[in-house]
Amino acid sequence: MNTTKPHITLPAEWAEQDAVLIAWPHPDTDWNYMLDEVEACYMSVAEAISNHEPLIIATPQPDLVSSKLAHLPHRNRICIVDIDTNDTWARDFGPITVETDGVPVALDFKFNGWGLKFASDKDNLINRALKNKGFIAAELVNHLGFVLEGGSIESDGNGTIMTTSNCLLSPNRNGEMSRQDIQDYLMQQFGARQVLWVDHGELAGDDTDSHIDTLARFLPGNIIAYTRCQDNNDCHYAELELMHRQIAAFVNADGKPYNLVTLPLPEPIFDDDGLRLPATYANFLISNRCLLVPTYNQPELDHLALQALQAAVPSHKVVGIDCRALIKQHGSLHCITMQLPKGSTNIK
Repeated sequence: MNTTKPHITLPAEWAEQDAVLIAWPHPDTDWNYMLDEVEACYMSVAEAISNHEPLIIATPQPDLVSSKLAHLPHRNRICIVDIDTNDTWARDFGPITVETDGVPVALDFKFNGWGLKFASDKDNLINRALKNKGFIAAELVNHLGFVLEGGSIESDGNGTIMTTSNCLLSPNRNGEMSRQDIQDYLMQQFGARQVLWVDHGELAGDDTDSHIDTLARFLPGNIIAYTRCQDNNDCHYAELELMHRQIAAFVNADGKPYNLVTLPLPEPIFDDDGLRLPATYANFLISNRCLLVPTYNQPELDHLALQALQAAVPSHKVVGIDCRALIKQHGSLHCITMQLPKGSTNIK
């Protein structure tokens, strides 16, 4: 009997991809009051992604979305799928794809609206619909007994998972499990050698309970890029300084310190009720040979963030996308996308 354990890895985001998944805004989403504004942002995202790789769009209005995108130069790289959705945060309901002995396997975790805050009954079915409609080629494995959003974990592709204690220890996700239970589960499912827990950095207006993808991200070259506040009068300064000290002490699974890249915190952005929104530059997407970065019409800070990321990842073209529309619903560019690694789809 062969008792050899399978070798499992969670690829880093910069690993080669088949496609990126997004879900299009429609009148039954929370975008209904600002559809024109947010669709303009989605069209910019769709064009930027399809310039470099295929794009899969889930929508209950496939003909309408197709007509809106007909002008794009690489429209032939866009697949539009008729699927109903609650909302558009593909990062958190999309499949999380591992490699098991080199073969892609799509894991379907439970999405419960960020700890039962919002409706998620339709979004929680999207991965199975994509599989049934033939878009996902990988085996889709049921992990619906565990609540996990893609934005809550980061992988360096070398045995390290980074996450936040504020999110993963939320009582409305997997409240019956201890920190050690959750760490053991993550290491088992993702073949990780260690889990780095970020215990600080909560941002005002963040519905996700501090997803790691708003705070700190892995980059090629053993790099962590993270949000840091330079204004000691900002309400985030103390928490982000504590996060900085913690991240500065992190080492990878081989015991080597990470190279650190700091990203500025945007100037405060507020909603119509005067509540601060969780804008950061860390919510970028790494696609094939391109790094898409949210910007907020803050020329000096936008430039600093783009410049820092281009210097850190010279192999990729860094492109800024105006995400002022997305932040109005408390998310940004990474939140609306999910990469699908090479070999995991039927997209050619």
